[in-house]
Amino acid sequence: MASSPQEELLGDDVTRVVRVGDTVRRPVRPFTATVQVYLAHLHRQGFTAAPLPLGVDEQGREVLSFVPGWVPREPLPAETAAEDVLAGLARLIRRLHDASAGWAPPADAVWGGLPGPRPAREHAEGPAGGPAAGPAGLPPDGPSVVPADGARDCAPELVSHRDYCPGNVVFRAGLPAALIDFDLAKPTTRLYDIANALYWWAPLLHPADRAPAFVTADIPRRAAVFADAYGMTEAQRSGLMPVAVEMVRRFHASSRAAASVDPVFLRFWEEGVKDRMPRAEAWIERAAPEIAARLVAGL
Repeated sequence: MASSPQEELLGDDVTRVVRVGDTVRRPVRPFTATVQVYLAHLHRQGFTAAPLPLGVDEQGREVLSFVPGWVPREPLPAETAAEDVLAGLARLIRRLHDASAGWAPPADAVWGGLPGPRPAREHAEGPAGGPAAGPAGLPPDGPSVVPADGARDCAPELVSHRDYCPGNVVFRAGLPAALIDFDLAKPTTRLYDIANALYWWAPLLHPADRAPAFVTADIPRRAAVFADAYGMTEAQRSGLMPVAVEMVRRFHASSRAAASVDPVFLRFWEEGVKDRMPRAEAWIERAAPEIAARLVAGL
């Protein structure tokens, strides 16, 4: 029997991914088995907006169901700047969180992460970056998320995606409909996951580093749109910006660490991350009070 043709899919230059019929094939990594168990749990809970794990093929590659739709690329086109897109993503992530809540990872769980040494105080991953606003966003490792007072790391609430860069969000009919690439999924908090989504989609970036359609965006309003659509509590709204500020600091430090040991991440660093992350860090520290006030006040 003739085998199905392979179609190489656009990715982040880190992992080679091919489509074979209605499936996707990817290299097996140390965390693959854990992520497959998590994806299977999501489907059992009725969250089908993610790939279905299908085991390993005869070539030793991970097999997942192909998720149809349109995946935007950087720089984000104007149609992705609409508030209904942001609200749709918030509702999608809320569904993911609700499906994930209560799931206990296996005792031998292995989670993915960035190469390189972790900077002091960091259990961190940062956005890999790229020539434009960058490919995959690579967030803090494991349960490491600062609480509202920024004083110490919080215990995880749930396992979630943690990497909502544009290349991991699948659109249908103009709205976010599914999530792909769960390589950075691991124990986290709802606030960290929301901060990660807003980093990419508000976005929490200096205007010089945003796609043209987002340069003049009202970021406090967009954060409130997301909060309302997600159904964030008053406590979550109050605690979000300290988490986001620390998250961006960690992005900067761990992006530098990854660039020191890996040629792909070094290229990302040299092509713009080394300039973008300091600007993002300075910008969010200035903007955080206004965003926090709007989150609490609502729309």
